[in-house]
Amino acid sequence: MAKVKKIDPVDGLVISEVGEWAPEKHARVSRYIEIASVVRKEYRPPPEWRAGAAYIELFSGPGRSLIRGTSRIIDGSPLIAFKSAQASGVPFTEMHRNDANPEMAAAVGRRVKALGFDATWYAESADVAVDQIISALNPAGLHFAFLDPFNLEDLSFEIIRKLSRLRRIDMLIHVSVQDLQRNLDRFSAPGGVLDTFAPGWRSDVDPNQAIHAFRSSLLQYWLREIQKLGTMPAKGVELIVGSKRQRLYWLVFVSAHSLAQRLWDAIRDPTRQSSMEF
Repeated sequence: MAKVKKIDPVDGLVISEVGEWAPEKHARVSRYIEIASVVRKEYRPPPEWRAGAAYIELFSGPGRSLIRGTSRIIDGSPLIAFKSAQASGVPFTEMHRNDANPEMAAAVGRRVKALGFDATWYAESADVAVDQIISALNPAGLHFAFLDPFNLEDLSFEIIRKLSRLRRIDMLIHVSVQDLQRNLDRFSAPGGVLDTFAPGWRSDVDPNQAIHAFRSSLLQYWLREIQKLGTMPAKGVELIVGSKRQRLYWLVFVSAHSLAQRLWDAIRDPTRQSSMEF
């Protein structure tokens, strides 16, 4: 049986389905965009020589989502980001959103345009869209990328590598712990997902150790590889859990600049577990 498409009755456009924890993730995006406005304003013209400040999403979804198991429809991260920047008084100069599903990509484009901003949208796989977006950006600008894939398979390390070549970019990355826990055996097979997510991991991580230690070692390796790119994962990695305390995902903030990391540290929840233990 074909899956029934979900539609937002407010605008007639397609919506996605998300877990009950999505608003908590969006709150982090919103708060960071608001607090970072103090820096972002230094990159907005006028004067015209200022290089601009762009927002980037490679896994944007349609911009509106239904919380699974409820009738509640909420703004997705693309609309949250736009509204938060507007509320801060320092809007982004550009917004680049991509989703591999053409219908969802078109929906987010129409929703943002309805808010009065003609954001650029793409309907490509993330590894293709990232090249197109980078080529469209001013490399001297200040940019923020939210990487929020539905699964670990889509989070290629090459995407992070390419974005990190931009001179000033902050990244907030969603790493699916749940996906890693459920599919570790399959993902760790030769040519599997882990070879794309964390290239070279086999030379540093013993796959024969206890599963708990394997997962922890793998994430530590991934963070070290990010550091080698010249950017630094913030110390406050947050583990987000579900209503039954199940481990869902890590939020990892990455920046080459100490000020950005201090801003992130100011808004993250200090009560959360921030070690890489599983």
